[in-house]
Amino acid sequence: MALTATSFLSACATTGDARPKSVAAVPAKTGPGLGKGYSHDPYPSTYKAYPGVPTLVTNVTIFDGEGGRIDKGSALFADGKIVAIGQTIAAPAGATVIDGTGKTLTPGIIDIHSHLGDYPSPGVQANSDGNEATGPVTADVWAEHSVWPQDPGFSRALANGGVTTLQILPGSANLFGGRSVVVKNVYARTEQGMKFPGAPYGLKMACGENPKRVYGSKGREPSTRMGNIAVDRQTWARAAEYKRKWDKYEKDGGEPPSRDIAMDTLRGVLSGEILVQNHCYRADEMAIVMDMAKEFGYHVSAFHHAVEAYKIGDLLKANGTCAAVWADWWGFKMESYDAISENLALLQKAGACAMIHSDDANGIQRLNQEVAKALAAGRRAGIEISDATAWEWLTINPAKALGIADKTGSLKPGKMADLVLWNGNPFSVYARPDKVWIDGALLYDINDPKLRPVSDFELGQPGSGDTK
Repeated sequence: MALTATSFLSACATTGDARPKSVAAVPAKTGPGLGKGYSHDPYPSTYKAYPGVPTLVTNVTIFDGEGGRIDKGSALFADGKIVAIGQTIAAPAGATVIDGTGKTLTPGIIDIHSHLGDYPSPGVQANSDGNEATGPVTADVWAEHSVWPQDPGFSRALANGGVTTLQILPGSANLFGGRSVVVKNVYARTEQGMKFPGAPYGLKMACGENPKRVYGSKGREPSTRMGNIAVDRQTWARAAEYKRKWDKYEKDGGEPPSRDIAMDTLRGVLSGEILVQNHCYRADEMAIVMDMAKEFGYHVSAFHHAVEAYKIGDLLKANGTCAAVWADWWGFKMESYDAISENLALLQKAGACAMIHSDDANGIQRLNQEVAKALAAGRRAGIEISDATAWEWLTINPAKALGIADKTGSLKPGKMADLVLWNGNPFSVYARPDKVWIDGALLYDINDPKLRPVSDFELGQPGSGDTK
């Protein structure tokens, strides 16, 4: 995220959730790892899907999210899951049947980079809780502890953008910004009520201008790019030692090491349980970070913003690292200068994992149109990519980078029934969701005012219940 006044307005806020009804006794041998006495997730998801009904959509164009397309197809979902996708499917008894003639059915959009909730609307200082800019290493903070579920941006992303899942991250002031969280885009009283069940945590990291500017301006390390990497390496070295001590204790027993909340998170990364989500713009810096990851034995799941990713598509592919990019947002600082509109298309051509992202409360409402721009730029450059393949940039690829591709991101039987029925071609400037389902529950219907979600913050205001 660009650390500017504009981007401060495009982050999100969280709140805690209810305690479980009972707490298991702490075993004699405790530790901060997965399933140990210090729970890997002491703030577990309390998400419960809204009720849905068996639904069959017929005569509809289908993008399955993995590059497949079916014209005049059918999709059946029930009990929160995709049941069948095909040309002709018989409606089970009691199912709701929707004629999709002239419309397009897709998986729900997944935004891998959002600050909804920790920089909510209205964008005032009192609610701006995304950057703990008090030190370059704040791996101890968790974005979910800032998320405000009543951010009006959530309902706009659902109704205007067809976004069903998103990752909420800390900002990019710090080298180690803290844990991110993946949520389902549903109305809930608490962040834990939105929390995607079973989704891995992320660790937000940042390289480049933001950390060196924030801390260099305070006369402290890091003030240069080499300072950034030096602090990173020293921190990973401490994390490796912390992990070694806890691994030994959990194997052999004895006196437990001192617990460090920040090191718990980094230990989770080194153990492969927490996925690194790295803010980075320049190709040379992304290459350095991938080498640093090899040095300390972790993996970068995705680089975010990555305006120069097109220069290193081969390296990203070889390292199994994704790039989350914009269509044409560039030039707002020096490290964002060398961007091109063909970035996504060139990454696709290189065989790398690529996707669109927003980092913005407005952009998240039209990610489909952002992909349309990137797709058109690629085609003008002679890179032919089908519409159905481009939909991977909105669903299955971000699902892979978030570690949830086995659960959502495509219309495969057994996956979550997270779907959007668009009023036509979803890459048109006139495209809007007609209906949005999450886990098979119809949460938005353009024709039903009762299914137009509105934040509690906006209830009673003029226009509440419309398509704000």
